[in-house]
Amino acid sequence: MLVLTRKKGESIVISDDIVLTVLSVDGENVKLGIAAPRNIDIYRKEVLDAIEQNNQNAAMNLETLQKTMKGFGQIS
Repeated sequence: MLVLTRKKGESIVISDDIVLTVLSVDGENVKLGIAAPRNIDIYRKEVLDAIEQNNQNAAMNLETLQKTMKGFGQIS
């Protein structure tokens, strides 16, 4: 992990087209501004983790449903 120190108003550039700017610091809270192309998805880590978990649960539920239906002779 790369660790950088930035102050309010300072930025970090990623891959020429993504700019992270520190907008404010209030105690332990840091407000970041992100300038990136519209085709790049940006998520908070905990939201992305929840999306991935929901997708895994849905896939497992589909597999369970398919196995159950096979048991009843509904699908081959």
